[in-house]
Amino acid sequence: MKGVIRFVGALALSCLAIESTARTVGYSPNQLIKPYRRAPLQDIVTWDEHSLFVHGERVFIYSGEFHPYRLPVPDLWLDVFQKIRALGYNGVSFYVDWALLEGKPGVYRAEGVFSLEPFYEAAQKAGIYLIARPGPYINAEVSGGGFPGWLQRINGTLRTRASDYLKATDLYVASVGKSIAGAQITNGGPVILVQPENEYTGATADVKPFPDAVYMQYVEDQLRNAGIVVPLISNDASPKGHNAPGQPAPVDIYGHDGYPVGFDCANPTVWPDGKLPTNWRDLHVQQSPTTPFSVVEFQGGSFDPWGGPGWDKCSVLVNAEFERVFYKNIYAAGVTILNLYMTFGGTNWGNLGHPGGYTSYDYSAVIREDRRVDREKYSEQKLQANFFKVSPAYLTAARGNASTTTWTTSKDLTVTPAFSESTKFYILRHTKYNTLESTSYKLTIPTTAFGNITVPQLNDTSLTLNGRDSKIHVSDYSLGGATLVYSTAEIYTWHKYADKTILIVYGGFGETHELALAVTGLETLEGKVRSTTTRGYTVINWKTDGERKVVKVGVTDFIYVYLLDRNSAYNYWSVDLAPHNSSNPVILQAGYLMREAKIEGDTLALTGDLNATTPLEILGGAPATLSKLTFNGEDFPFVTDKHGVITATVDYPKPRLNIPQLSTLKWKYIDSLPELTSTYSDSAWTSASLKTTYNSLRKLTTPTSLYASDYGYHTGALLYRGTFLATGAEVSLYLSTQGGSAFGASAWLDGTFLGSWRGYDAAINGDNVFVLPNLSSNKTYTITVAIDNMGLDEDWTIGTETMKNPRGILDYSLSSHAQSDISWKLTGNLGGEDYLDLSRGPLNEGGLWIERQGLHLPGAFTAADVEWKESKGPVIDGIKNPGVGFFATEFELGLPSGYDIPLSFTFSNGTTNSSAGSSAPAYRVQIYVNGWQYGEYVNNVGPQTKFPVPEGILNYHGTNYLGVTLWGLDAGATKVEGLELGIDGLAWSGMEEVKLVEGQKYEVRDGAY
Repeated sequence: MKGVIRFVGALALSCLAIESTARTVGYSPNQLIKPYRRAPLQDIVTWDEHSLFVHGERVFIYSGEFHPYRLPVPDLWLDVFQKIRALGYNGVSFYVDWALLEGKPGVYRAEGVFSLEPFYEAAQKAGIYLIARPGPYINAEVSGGGFPGWLQRINGTLRTRASDYLKATDLYVASVGKSIAGAQITNGGPVILVQPENEYTGATADVKPFPDAVYMQYVEDQLRNAGIVVPLISNDASPKGHNAPGQPAPVDIYGHDGYPVGFDCANPTVWPDGKLPTNWRDLHVQQSPTTPFSVVEFQGGSFDPWGGPGWDKCSVLVNAEFERVFYKNIYAAGVTILNLYMTFGGTNWGNLGHPGGYTSYDYSAVIREDRRVDREKYSEQKLQANFFKVSPAYLTAARGNASTTTWTTSKDLTVTPAFSESTKFYILRHTKYNTLESTSYKLTIPTTAFGNITVPQLNDTSLTLNGRDSKIHVSDYSLGGATLVYSTAEIYTWHKYADKTILIVYGGFGETHELALAVTGLETLEGKVRSTTTRGYTVINWKTDGERKVVKVGVTDFIYVYLLDRNSAYNYWSVDLAPHNSSNPVILQAGYLMREAKIEGDTLALTGDLNATTPLEILGGAPATLSKLTFNGEDFPFVTDKHGVITATVDYPKPRLNIPQLSTLKWKYIDSLPELTSTYSDSAWTSASLKTTYNSLRKLTTPTSLYASDYGYHTGALLYRGTFLATGAEVSLYLSTQGGSAFGASAWLDGTFLGSWRGYDAAINGDNVFVLPNLSSNKTYTITVAIDNMGLDEDWTIGTETMKNPRGILDYSLSSHAQSDISWKLTGNLGGEDYLDLSRGPLNEGGLWIERQGLHLPGAFTAADVEWKESKGPVIDGIKNPGVGFFATEFELGLPSGYDIPLSFTFSNGTTNSSAGSSAPAYRVQIYVNGWQYGEYVNNVGPQTKFPVPEGILNYHGTNYLGVTLWGLDAGATKVEGLELGIDGLAWSGMEEVKLVEGQKYEVRDGAY
C-alpha cells in the first residue's frame, strides 16, 4: 500500500497546465538531466533472452491495446480493464495523443478526461501492467498521427533530427514523460515498459541517415530525462532489427509489429497465400537474441475506411479462426511479450480521428466499441491467454524446427515442437495455413511414461484438424505434483487446491481426443468416455459431441477433469483473488462475464455481468466452509455436492426500460450559415494575408496562403469568405479544395448556391467549376466556401511529410479576374489554438457558426439570448435549402442503476453509395451529446449509421441535450432519412458507478462572430 500512495502522489504534475515563454512553435525545458547512458536503473523489471521478469518472477506479458482518449469517461476505464483482465491478460498497451494535450504550442494541458492519472489508477486496481507509448508520433488512425496541427508550421522534416522539430517535442515529452515516470512500477504504479517513437521503420530515400541513431538517441534521452527508468521497448513496423540491442541508439528490448492478413474486410474469408509469418523466430534470433521475442502490435482486428464494408465483415476477417491459426503460430515462434491491437477500440469522438476512417474505431476488436464482450473472438482469446497463465514452462521452452514428417502421420500438417526441461508443447497447424480442408492424423510424441508413442492409443481413432484451426498438444505437463502424460485436447486452465485438482480441457465440436494421467483410479461422473489403466497410468478417450464429460481420477489426491467442446469452454472462468496472483483462483462456469472474486471468512463474493438467468457452478476455489455466496452484492442460495462443487442459480432481474422516441420530442432550430445573409459581418474573421506559407510540403498556388493551419485552424469545418468587385463578365469560378478522405465542400455567391464537392471515400481533394449567375458590374460580391475538414493525414513514412497536407483552398480562379482581385478571410473553431472549451479539448469544435457560438453546449436549449425557432426536427422538417442547419432537443433518461445498457443513435439510410457519381441526396450530420461531438454521419459515403454513446457522456439519470447539424450539399431541401436512440445491450452488471462527465456549459462567448 505504501508504494501505491507514493505512486499517486508522484502524478500530480500532469494535472497542471504548463505555460511556456517559447516562440510560436517549440519549448525549451529549464533544465535537462544528464543524458542517459545504459546502466542498471532499477531491478524490478528485468529480462533475459526468454522473457520479462517482474519482481523476480518470470512472466508472459499478454497485453491488449486500449486508448484512454477514445473513451472520454474515466469511470469506464476500470470496466474495460476488468474485461481485459477477465480474458486472462495481465497487460495493456496505450498510446497518448499529443494533439489533445498541446493544442497550443507551449501549453500542455492534461486535466479532466485528458488526465492519465485515473487511467493508471484503474489499471492498478484491476491488476493490469501498462506499456506506455507516448509517441510523440503514434499513427493510431488519429488526426495527424498524434501530431498537433501546428506542426504543419515546422520547416524541418518531421520525425528527424531537424532542430525545430525536436524543439517542438520537448515540452510534450517532458510533461507526459514525467506523468508516466510517476506511474512506473518503481514508484508503486503499473507502468513496466515504455516505447520511444513508433514504428520507426520506413523513410524516403532523401532521409539520410536512416535509421538515424542521433535522432533516436535524442528521443530516448527525452524519456530518460523525464524520469523513465523501466525498460524501453520498440515496435518496428516489421522485423527489420532497427535500434535492436547492438545497433546504434538501441532500445532495451527489441519488438516489432505484424498485421499478416491486412485490412481487406471486403473479402473477409480470403487469407492470401504466403501471409503466415513462419520466419519470425529466425529473424528474432538474428536481430535480438538477448531479449525476449516481443510482438508489440499484432493484428487483433482491422481498421475500416470511409465507404468500407463495416465492422461485421472485419470481424469475419479477423475472427476466432484467425486467432487460433495466427496467434498459435507466433506462440510457435516463442513470443513472450505480446500485445494485440486493438483489444478495445472505442470512438473517434470530437474530430480526433484521421481522415482515412470514420467515427467508430470499433476495429472489430474482442471488446466492441460499446464495451460489449459478445463476440466469439473474446471467448477464444480467454481460452488461449488462460492457458499461458498456468503453463510457465512455455516461457523457457526451446523451439525445434517446424516439421511435416516428425510429429504426425500427415504431411498436410506442420508441427513446431517447444520443449522445456519437463513439459513438451507441440504447436500444430495445416501446412497450407489457409486451407478449409479437414485432416485426420495421429500424433507421434516422446513421453517419460511410455517412451515414444503414437496417439490416440485407444479404439483405433484419429485426431482431426478442421479447416482454419491450430492446436497446442502437450506431453509431460505438470499439474502441481501429478503429471499429464499427454493431451491432444487443449488445456484451458488447471489448479491444484488443498483438497483436489481441477483440469479443464477442450476440443472442437465432433473431434476425438485423448489424454493420459500418471494417476490410477477412474470414476466417470458425467457423460461417456473410453478408458484404460496400464502401468499406473490412466488413458481417457472421448468425443466432443456437445455433452460435457467429467471424470475423477486418483485414489487420494483427486484430479477432476472436465472434458468440454470449445463452445462450452467459453462459459468457464478462472478468476484470481488478487492482482497478479493466481495462487488460489476461483474456477467456475458462469455465463456472460466474470469480473472479480473475493473471499472474506466463509463468504465468497462474485462480481460480474449477466444477460440472462444463469446457473453458477463453482468447481474450485471457494472456502471449504462456505456459508454465504453473493453475486453483485446479493445473496443467493447454493448447494454443495460431495465433490465440493457448488451450484446456484442467479436470477436475472430484467428491468423495464423507457427510451424516448426522438421524432416525438420538442425540437428547436437555428440557421448555422448566417454568413450567407447580406447583413453578416466577417470583420472578426482572420485575414488570409500570409504571402508565404509556413507549410514546407506544398508551395502556394494562390497570392496568399489559404491553408487553415497557417492561421491556427486545425480541426472540423472551415469557412472562407472571398470578396471581389465584379466586372459583369464573370461566368465561372474554379475551386480546388482539400479536406481529407470523404470530405465535402459547398460554395455560395452571396446567398446563391453554386454547388458542392459531395465527397467520396477515396478523394482527399476535389475540383469544382461553378457556373455563376449574371453579376452586376462595380458591385461587391462575396464567395462563401464551407469545407468539412476530416482530420490531418498521418506521417507513417518518414520524409513524405503527409501530415503537412494542407486543409483548405489549394487553388482558385474567377473568370475575367486575376487571383489577387479576391480578398480572402477564413475561420475555424473559435479561437483556433486558443480554443475555449478546455474540458473537451482542442479538437471537439469546428468552425460552424453554432460551434463558434457554443450552441452545441448544454444550457443553450433554454438560453434566453438564443433566437431559436420551433421545429419538428431534422427528420420531419429538415432544411429547405442547401446549407447548414442546427436542430436541438432535450430528453430525459431514467435508466436503472446496476445495469450496463449500451445506447446508440442510429440513422436510417437506404441510399448509401460511395461512388462519386451517386445521384442520392448528399448530406452530412454531426451529433452533439451534452456538448461532446460523438459522431459524423455522411449518408452518401458510409458505412457507419450507428453511433454508440457511452454512459457518462449520456446522462442515464437526468436531462440530456442533443444537437444535430445538418449540412445539405445538394440543391433543394434536405431531410435526415431517420434518426433514433436505441438499446444495443442489457446486462445486470458489477461495474462501478458511472458519473456524468462534466464539461463546459453554454454561456455567451466573448468575441464570438
